[in-house]
Amino acid sequence: MNKLTAWLTSFRLHTLPLAISCTVLGSFLAAHNGQFHWNIAIGAVLTTLFLQILSNLANDYGDMKTGVDDRERLGPRRGLQSGRITRAQMKRAILLFVLFSLLSGSWLIYEAFATTDAWHMLAFFLLGCGAILAAIKYTMGKNPYGYSGSGDVFVFLFFGLVGVLGTFFLRTQTLRLK
Repeated sequence: MNKLTAWLTSFRLHTLPLAISCTVLGSFLAAHNGQFHWNIAIGAVLTTLFLQILSNLANDYGDMKTGVDDRERLGPRRGLQSGRITRAQMKRAILLFVLFSLLSGSWLIYEAFATTDAWHMLAFFLLGCGAILAAIKYTMGKNPYGYSGSGDVFVFLFFGLVGVLGTFFLRTQTLRLK
């Protein structure tokens, strides 16, 4: 496994189409309401992709640190597990995708709410920060929730309800479907 393959494996590209499905559904619902905007669609997809990659990198790091991914692990070799990526490199990549998520999310929020309400901007910024924390805490930190039953709840919350309803609201400024 070369370095590029190790990074692509850690990004877990196969998870990305499912991750953006929530923004696609939210976009279709907004289009049904006559409120489709390409700049918001692109921003929502980019932010979702960055959050999913962040989650995957944090998962790779957290699983290796806790011993879930060790030399005996069955299945595809992970970047850290294979030794092609160091812990320091993975930490830097995680920070980079936190930054990407913040930048794309901030641009998305600006595009959606620049001419309306600052409260909506603040609420969505805090929601985005919550999504970043949820992506990291899934398998990292003192009490990673991904190893308990609450992991599925957070996945449903952020990559289900928040993804679909948030994308819809960014375009329509309402949760009412026509």
